[in-house]
Amino acid sequence: MFGRFLELAIATPDIAATVAFYERLGFAQLITGDALPHRYGVLSDGRLSLGLHEQERPSPSLCFVLPGLASARAGFELAGFEPELAELGEESLHAMRLRDPACHAVTLLEARTYSPAPPGVAVESTLGYFCHLSLPQTDFAAARGFWERGGFVALPALDDPYPHLPLTSDGIDLAFHQQRLCAQPLLVFECPELQARLERLRLHGITPQTRLPRGMDRRRSALLESPEGTLLLLVAGGS
Repeated sequence: MFGRFLELAIATPDIAATVAFYERLGFAQLITGDALPHRYGVLSDGRLSLGLHEQERPSPSLCFVLPGLASARAGFELAGFEPELAELGEESLHAMRLRDPACHAVTLLEARTYSPAPPGVAVESTLGYFCHLSLPQTDFAAARGFWERGGFVALPALDDPYPHLPLTSDGIDLAFHQQRLCAQPLLVFECPELQARLERLRLHGITPQTRLPRGMDRRRSALLESPEGTLLLLVAGGS
């Protein structure tokens, strides 16, 4: 119901510093349009697109494209979604914002705001394979109902690499974790040869945090923090 996944939108007070950080991780910039009035850039690792917005806004926000957004509003309300924000006038790109039960933001746009990477262009970050965005939730049942109405499918709960409830979709996968594990959202990457990759990151001036989500093994996981405060969790695995 939410439409096609576009980006994970992140607010940053200094877009140049944030772009430089993700480029050191191996993300590549994509071409953006001029539909937004603020400074805006997009970086991708070939699987995850991060929209960097030099603007105060909920962050991170899952952003989807839904053509005909204005006419779809009534259907959202019938499905139990109450828009926090609806910009559906003729002067700007149509947008609508929802909140899940834990107040995580979902932004719906009428059209794309950047061009996808050309076919055949491969990008691989130092972080490994992007698995999912993990959201702290206090009520898994209520959160599951919200996201399933939006088009996600919940899978059986898992304990590895940390206790979580996975949800899948065509564009991006999610997970729910308990607040006591980590009070912030986590971008989770499966990272082959974790220790070797951490050494490569240190050579680029990126040092893991001393803290970790509660109960995680320092030998098999690491936590990075971007300049604007986004947390990236690296877990050993993959090939």
